[in-house]
Amino acid sequence: MSKPFNNWPNDAGFDVTHEEREPVELKVSGNIPSYVSGTLYRTGPGGYQAKADNGETFSIDHWFDGFSQNHRFQIIQSDNSTRVIYNSRRSVDPLIDNIRKTGKLTGFSFGQKRDPCASFFKKVMTMFIPEPRAPDDQINVGVTLSVNPPGLKDVDTSKGKKPKGGHASGIQSLWVKTDSAQLREIEPETLEPMGLATQAVLHPELTGGLSAAHAKSDPVTGDIFNYNLALGRQQTYRIFRVSAATGKTDILATITDAPGAYLHSSLITENYFILCVWGGQFAWGGSKILWEKNMLDAIAPFDPSQEAMWYVVDRKHGKGVVAKYECDPFFSFHTVNAWEEPSPSDPAQIDIIADLSIYNNLDVIKRFYYNNIKSTSPASLNYVGEKRRSCDVFLRRWRLPGVNTTIDAPSEAREAVTMHTAEHEHSCDLPVINPQFLTKRSRYIYGLCDRDLSTFFDGIVKYDTETHTPTYWSIQGHNPGEPIFVPNPDGTAEDDGVLLTVVLDGFAEKSYLLVLDAKNMKEVGRASMECVVGFGFHGIYHPHALAAPGTDI
Repeated sequence: MSKPFNNWPNDAGFDVTHEEREPVELKVSGNIPSYVSGTLYRTGPGGYQAKADNGETFSIDHWFDGFSQNHRFQIIQSDNSTRVIYNSRRSVDPLIDNIRKTGKLTGFSFGQKRDPCASFFKKVMTMFIPEPRAPDDQINVGVTLSVNPPGLKDVDTSKGKKPKGGHASGIQSLWVKTDSAQLREIEPETLEPMGLATQAVLHPELTGGLSAAHAKSDPVTGDIFNYNLALGRQQTYRIFRVSAATGKTDILATITDAPGAYLHSSLITENYFILCVWGGQFAWGGSKILWEKNMLDAIAPFDPSQEAMWYVVDRKHGKGVVAKYECDPFFSFHTVNAWEEPSPSDPAQIDIIADLSIYNNLDVIKRFYYNNIKSTSPASLNYVGEKRRSCDVFLRRWRLPGVNTTIDAPSEAREAVTMHTAEHEHSCDLPVINPQFLTKRSRYIYGLCDRDLSTFFDGIVKYDTETHTPTYWSIQGHNPGEPIFVPNPDGTAEDDGVLLTVVLDGFAEKSYLLVLDAKNMKEVGRASMECVVGFGFHGIYHPHALAAPGTDI
């Protein structure tokens, strides 16, 4: 049965032109715990429209391509009181200026539609003679953030803008990433965009154009793990590690028997890196990206007969790929967590348990066109009630059995066994856990729920993977962003801490920083704003003390 649909106002969260380049103090209410003292960064789209000099308004098509804007919330605890200082800044002003002058977006994007008037001949020619790459300052990078990432310590793109000695907060450098091998450096206090680097500065073999926006950090050592994907006739994944101790990058494995795909994230356990190649394979060996000039239209149609493949890479002893698994096809943006445990049938065997937020097909990618998620857009009614079922998200847990039974890379894949799939209404995307439980057995998953109450995410859910029960925070007309878990340093329970999330009050058209008790999902405090923070993607929290390893997600 379809549920009543409430048309929650949310348009203000998609087309934001406001910046706070000078820090402003927010009005704090409630009781923000004293241990929440640090800096919260957020990144993602601000606006998506630009008035061109010819009088026409140019619009970005897809939410993932919106004009990147970065936000900084300083949470300062002193004398039993809490202050929250906020500033923000766009990072693509030169790109917007170029659109105003030319009336168009040039270069590659995630989902921008090609000019329908472009001739077949021109499309063919751009495949063989690509247009010049956009200038560095016009490249849009704004999906995830890294604070003090190893390997980039000596990479200075600031042209004299970086303060000597870093900042008193312990934040020496701030980098923004996307699903390419390009990274943009951001000044940590003013949020001024600086230069661009690629993964090739980490290792000369990392020349592929794609990577996961979510790198994975070893919670003990701080080492960073990711993949670099080179497309073409021979599609090659290079799994690499950046040492936090030395800054050196090593190639752990090279995978050439998997199709190139849009893989936004991966997994690590105590001893392994796991690359899951789910639905989302690029057509024509990836060369269709040159034809379409965007990633979305270059992704081949979802094939329900093509199984998802799991590649398990040893990350400590140089053994490369040690096991492969396969399972029924699915698509995913975000992994949650993975860990190792003795097999229930043979304690001598080690199994990997993996949690992911998954979709049954690729329809959700197209749902995120602006016209489909804005509350006032008629097209949003195509994603209401039963029509939206194909875009439902599910939390799913798999078991990868006997990962330690194979030393050399196997010629045949074993089965990845589905252990549990949560109901859609109990599930979430943009999932997070208590970071102290990364690579360990974890019970609670927090994230944005989508219960068909609005055209966008309509609340935050805490899902208990043991009892299979949800707990929600939700207010009609208030759309939250990704929650960030800040653990209580004196806590012993997994859910002892708070969630930080930026919420848009769609009726007042103002945002606020919300602090939730992670145990009961009740509000304990907030910092109110006089402006709107655009619906972004991801954030990172850095405590005022030097950051512990494992803060890069």
